[in-house]
Amino acid sequence: MKTKTYKKALSFTLSCVLIVCFAQAQDWPNLQRYQPDNAKLKSLPAPKDRVVFMGNSITDFWINNSPAFFKNNHYVDRGISGQTSPQMLLRFRQDVIALHPKAVVIECGTNDIAGNTGPSTVAMVEDNIKSMSELARANNIKVMLCSVLPVSDYHKTENPRFEMSKNHDPQKIRELNQWMQGYCRSGNCTYVDYFSAIVDSAGMMQSDLADDGLHPNAKGYRIMAPVAQKAIDDVVRPAAVAAAPASAPVDKKRGLNPFNKK
Repeated sequence: MKTKTYKKALSFTLSCVLIVCFAQAQDWPNLQRYQPDNAKLKSLPAPKDRVVFMGNSITDFWINNSPAFFKNNHYVDRGISGQTSPQMLLRFRQDVIALHPKAVVIECGTNDIAGNTGPSTVAMVEDNIKSMSELARANNIKVMLCSVLPVSDYHKTENPRFEMSKNHDPQKIRELNQWMQGYCRSGNCTYVDYFSAIVDSAGMMQSDLADDGLHPNAKGYRIMAPVAQKAIDDVVRPAAVAAAPASAPVDKKRGLNPFNKK
């Protein structure tokens, strides 16, 4: 009797596990991750200077590291750890367009190069980036494309898994970055060059900016923040300046408004 009860309990447990795994497998882009947060944002008026950061773990971890950077600037973090560009493309409408931002900062590519969701060529990543950019522009959203960050092997003695260049090919990183620069120069978007700010003379991420050779630490994010901020200022704020009313011309001799007849 006890054996039968045990078998039934085990069978029920395994069924539950399979159901959960199956349900998770159906949400490949992880749309459920931000659905509750998106609903809250959409219930409120959208700030005119809202900017959405779309990305992978590098974006995902940023808000926990520097919450004030996002909260004080109307920045919305929509990064998901481990994601590749096709997953971001699938959730782009829900996590970016539906939030009506002024601009989007897209950070992707490193996980594609590592093959997180299967083999991927640089050209495949480029196509997904172009699709996200075109979707954004079609909805009057300014586009900023972030360079893929350099990686390093400096911490592999602490942990063999920290030999990041093994799966994150530095040559492919440079190739993708060069393409993004050219794509942005064509007038499609603005290039956000994190790479140049944190790379060392050996072409690796500076050793003190990432504890694992891939993900920026607090010091790394402090260097990246002003790079992102400058790009956002250039893209988002000029419109506000242009909209400001022009001041009336001044008569230099009298120091008065010439339209004043007195």
